[in-house]
Amino acid sequence: MVSRRQRRRSGLQALLEKEPFLTDRQIAELLEVSVATVRLDRMALGIPELRERIKAVAEENYAKLRALEGHEVIGELIDLSIGREALSVLTTTPDMTFKRADILRGHYLFAQANSLAVALVDAEIALTASARIRFLHPVAGGRRVVAKAKLEKKVGSRHTIKVESRVEQQKVFEGDFVVVALEKKESDTH
Repeated sequence: MVSRRQRRRSGLQALLEKEPFLTDRQIAELLEVSVATVRLDRMALGIPELRERIKAVAEENYAKLRALEGHEVIGELIDLSIGREALSVLTTTPDMTFKRADILRGHYLFAQANSLAVALVDAEIALTASARIRFLHPVAGGRRVVAKAKLEKKVGSRHTIKVESRVEQQKVFEGDFVVVALEKKESDTH
């Protein structure tokens, strides 16, 4: 006979297999248990906390980068298929917000989206030629912003990339970026 604890832990594992970036609070709500119970179950199963799960996945993807260095990507690079799509997670901190309103300053959303768009380009040097952006909803401090970039079109060295950023299920930002791949000059390699 399977105990309640075993069923709960199986449920926890199933949730994280489907959505690996759930917080302990979100898991607790879904399983209808306390956050402390989730933490104990995670520890018993050897599942690291959210920050460590994100970091481990991001480290694998930084090695794929061509146009940027890992530290130049704003947020944690969660998925990268160069020339197709990419995903990053930005965990906001109090120093990123307007103090009076506890609202994330817009340049962080732009920087996350822009660096993700550049990361998609298969070139050693890629620069943003233009961006058409829209801030759709304010983001409160302490939230996680998930940005997804997708290559829409490539003509020669010009890449048109669509980026959407969400907090939970709400779209908070969208942008259309044109990123140009530049060739390295022969003199640059010596």
